[in-house]
Amino acid sequence: MPRYPRSDELESPSNIDHGGSGTPHYGGGGGDGDSGDASPDYYQKLKRYRLFILLVFIVVLMFFTALTSSYIIRRGNGHVDWQTGAFIRDWHPLTMPSILWVNTILLALSSCTLELARRNLVRQLAIAPAVAVPGVAHEKKWSAPWLALTVILGSGFLTGQFLAWERLRASGVFIATNPSSSFFYILTASHAAHLIGGMLALLYAAGLSIFSRSLEREAVVVDVTSWYWHFMGVLWIYIFLLMRFAQ
Repeated sequence: MPRYPRSDELESPSNIDHGGSGTPHYGGGGGDGDSGDASPDYYQKLKRYRLFILLVFIVVLMFFTALTSSYIIRRGNGHVDWQTGAFIRDWHPLTMPSILWVNTILLALSSCTLELARRNLVRQLAIAPAVAVPGVAHEKKWSAPWLALTVILGSGFLTGQFLAWERLRASGVFIATNPSSSFFYILTASHAAHLIGGMLALLYAAGLSIFSRSLEREAVVVDVTSWYWHFMGVLWIYIFLLMRFAQ
């Protein structure tokens, strides 16, 4: 006759698998995210990568602060005409292409779609322990479509920047035409170069969403990428306003 365990045996701490960490462990998985259980390693990795991206922010801010200082100083420079005594500036305001407004909207929308992807992954990670229980229905993951849309919008922004440069060149405005045009090309090209780094991270995150089974790894990559992407969005708005109103 089969022997069933008594209630006191079921409730005994020795019968609970703690996984060696002092906390109950559900279903194994070793903290790689395949089992759907968010391990403490996930939060430690998230803190480390967030600290790293903050250091990147500091470096990028220092670079663009130097460019801004040079922009303002050069804008006010000029020379005195000794014959008339007048102060002559060689800085001529630049008429910026109207497509920059469209580019700004595209980049703002891309931040929204990336944030939706990040929040979807955070929700998936939060309910992962419950989903790991047999018989509980899995919620559909929507991060991949939002990431794909973010890549499309980001590509549209970079394409729009290229079109803005082409329109200026078609109008006879080149990097050496005037100090104002020089700074326009330098500022927009520097921002585009930094944004391309974010695009590569987005492509990597999209690949993880499609091919990787590690929910934790995908969540970390998308979280850190979203921080960088939002930062680049705010930085572009600052650059755009600087060139628009500090002519």
